[in-house]
Amino acid sequence: MSVVSQPSVERIDVGYAPATVGESPVWRAQEDALYWVDIPAQRIVRQRVALGLRTEWVLPEKVACFAFGCNGGLVAGLETGLFAVALPEPATADGKTPAYARKLAAPQFRVPGTRFNDGRCDRQGRFWSGTMVQDMAAANPAGALFCLDTQGRLSAPVVDQLIVQNGLAWSPDGTTMYLSDSHPQRRLIWAFDYDTETGTPSRRRVFADLHDYAGRPDGAAVDADGCYWICANDAGAVLRFTPQGVLDRRIDLPAVKPAMCAFGGRDLGTLFITSIRPATGATEHDGHVFAVRPGVRGLPEPEYAGVL
Repeated sequence: MSVVSQPSVERIDVGYAPATVGESPVWRAQEDALYWVDIPAQRIVRQRVALGLRTEWVLPEKVACFAFGCNGGLVAGLETGLFAVALPEPATADGKTPAYARKLAAPQFRVPGTRFNDGRCDRQGRFWSGTMVQDMAAANPAGALFCLDTQGRLSAPVVDQLIVQNGLAWSPDGTTMYLSDSHPQRRLIWAFDYDTETGTPSRRRVFADLHDYAGRPDGAAVDADGCYWICANDAGAVLRFTPQGVLDRRIDLPAVKPAMCAFGGRDLGTLFITSIRPATGATEHDGHVFAVRPGVRGLPEPEYAGVL
């Protein structure tokens, strides 16, 4: 691993209560704002970072991930399926403004207590998201990865036998797809060849095994150099791997359970990181959102190209 100085880490949500499970940060350039979710609170949060202004919307179910639509609205992974979501304005900061949610599609869950987890769009605007059994102690590999295509059709399971699906990301040219399993029994990141025309992943192989490093692989982002940034949950760090799977950066954080990262800011040079608040032993930083300038830039987050 190359020796790089530790950049300063800033908490951006000072003055606000921590999230229980902060996930799915998405930078919205036209609003100069960061969005993210608090899964058990059933909330989508928006913060205009430069102004420190915050608004929240409450959804009818737990919400784990989302992407903006090219023509307005959001597509989101909730407990029972994928939904089209509208966030009405004005909204308040108390989390009492209801969002409008309409179910688009849902798979047949094999196990009760399953919900969607990590998700985002590929470079062509298809929305991908995976499922997990919420009782992590059960270590049930009933989770699977699904694709909602731009015609609104939900695929059959594309990757199955997942315990805690996570880590979705694509290389800058879209031809490599990344996926992780966060469960302590797995701690693996895979890479796939990805057919951008058909949206088909193939040639699955281990990209990184976090048993060899630290923490569990949670949410991820890819920078403009094609390097893969992964939140090392339980290790209080984000790790960067080169496209060859070589660890070359580690940035330590004040929160022990970083959950997902995303590039943003006006130059896409800020890495935002959400975190989870542990049930015991939490510090003042756990469950908050952080910003760091790692010295590289990210890529604009793709939007869903279907009709919502």
